[in-house]
Amino acid sequence: MKLFDLKSLGKLEKGKFIERPNRFVGICEINGKKKTCHIADPGRLKEILTKGREILAVKNKPELKMDYKMVAAKMEDGWILLNTSFHSKIAAQAIKQGILGFIPQSLKSEVKFGNSRLDFFVDNRMFVELKGSNLLIDNKCLFPDAPTERGRRHLEELIEAKKKGYEAVILIMALRDCECFQTYDKLDKKFGETFKKALKEGVKFIGFKIKINENFEIELNGKLELCKRG
Repeated sequence: MKLFDLKSLGKLEKGKFIERPNRFVGICEINGKKKTCHIADPGRLKEILTKGREILAVKNKPELKMDYKMVAAKMEDGWILLNTSFHSKIAAQAIKQGILGFIPQSLKSEVKFGNSRLDFFVDNRMFVELKGSNLLIDNKCLFPDAPTERGRRHLEELIEAKKKGYEAVILIMALRDCECFQTYDKLDKKFGETFKKALKEGVKFIGFKIKINENFEIELNGKLELCKRG
């Protein structure tokens, strides 16, 4: 199931990652020259953005501050998406194609609820918040890879939506091929506790995996289940 074509972004160029001066800036070698690359993912990405890592990037328009935007990185399990600005488009396609268990009649994005904007409002009855997981440890996909007060607040809003009679879903999109998903409580205990609370309050977990194929298209790579805790 095709969800997004990376070639639609422009010419994909391969390069090598050198360093990350700050959260949003990467220095990469592309065509033998050092170039600045915008990193849309604010996560730590420590095991991904290592020196010499092969990356995919797209050249920016001349008026933009950085030379390129980073798109993906080559890992042992293949190319993985590194640009969070495309997550919503990919997930919207997955929802339209039935990832929630049904084909929706309407899909609204960035809908205000409480003090937040939740990612999707489906058929005027279901709030869906999307989180992308690119951290792979012991064949488990984990989230978050950096403390996220914003993410915890979104879970609280889903709990409140459920209390007010709406359906509520936390939708996890795994960017890696893994066995199962669990919250990274070691890194963000509060998020993990709120995630468990949300499930107890009736917020539904739905997970799916994506991959980048040989044509640089993003396609569905199967469902993602919760890890069984020992």
